[in-house]
Amino acid sequence: MKLTFQKDALLNGINIVLKAVPSKTTMSILECILIDASGTDIKLTGNDMELGIETKVEGVILERGKIALDAKLFSEIIRKLSGEDSEITIESDEKLATVISCENSVFTIQGRDGDEFSYIPYIEKDQYICLSQFTLKELIRQTIFSISPNDSNKMMTGELFEVSENELKVVSLDGHRISIRNIELKDHYENIKVIVPGKTLSEVSKILNGDNEKEVLIFFSQNHIMFEFDNTIVVSRLIEGEYFRINQMLSSDYETKVSINKKEFLDCIERATILIRENDKKPLILNITDNEMTLKLNSSFGTMNAQVMIHKNGKDIMIGFNPKFLIDALRVIDDEEINLYMMNPKSPCFIRDDEEHYIYLILPVNFNAASV
Repeated sequence: MKLTFQKDALLNGINIVLKAVPSKTTMSILECILIDASGTDIKLTGNDMELGIETKVEGVILERGKIALDAKLFSEIIRKLSGEDSEITIESDEKLATVISCENSVFTIQGRDGDEFSYIPYIEKDQYICLSQFTLKELIRQTIFSISPNDSNKMMTGELFEVSENELKVVSLDGHRISIRNIELKDHYENIKVIVPGKTLSEVSKILNGDNEKEVLIFFSQNHIMFEFDNTIVVSRLIEGEYFRINQMLSSDYETKVSINKKEFLDCIERATILIRENDKKPLILNITDNEMTLKLNSSFGTMNAQVMIHKNGKDIMIGFNPKFLIDALRVIDDEEINLYMMNPKSPCFIRDDEEHYIYLILPVNFNAASV
């Protein structure tokens, strides 16, 4: 095999597929990147058996072939070679010795037989949806923060993707909060309900360029999901099982409705968190009266009090929250003014717009009213 590339094109391809190379594995072949130039295109592939990424890289095939190279070593060599526009030649012989040369630098490393590499699963292209790269990147950004970081409940480490005719609903939750985004698709599709691992969505989001003019095709099979965009495909296993019954957790009842300027509210909360350290679980207390919300936070470093003007319908209420949960939700809402709906100090708070394009449910935290 003999190939030539521009450095920036090759490095970009390596960076994309590296996201699917495992850091620890009992199968050493999976610590490699597959270079496949046996056909008309040059493809790089990374695969950890849960997530697989394949991308086409622009280059010239002088001799066809394929080889697997240690991902860490290969990426470090290419990264350190001089000049973004410099030409890189990769050549391997029958014994899989691989020469990587660029200007005055020549590396010789041992490759592995490309046929040993585990190819990513083939997905039938029957069930699918289409949306813009920008929309998908935004959907992930607006929900990914409320998945659970640990595996104690597998369902909470993923997000629900539910397609109903021309609507897509994306849901994530971690036991303390729920994030829901609803968008309208351009076409009508078959009904689909799958749970996509959060890790997959996070990596897809990093690769997407977020262009509103470019589309992503998402294909669904019984056990896998495939994202196809630009010159890249990402295939992931789905999380098996029945997702939580979200509708039972949602309520349109409220005793107190607050309309508030989002930026002012967010700025106040962020100022309050200056007094909190990483593992500090101090609640932010909201005291809501007729036209004013008072925010108060006590920590070992000091106290903060702030007032924000509001429009209130219903009863006065004093309620406590983990400030981080409020910040996470407010940062991804684009509306200038937002509405909070509350029943009592022990019931969930809902932040939602009138059309329910977004719904954020946040559970309150207990606090000692006497100390406020």
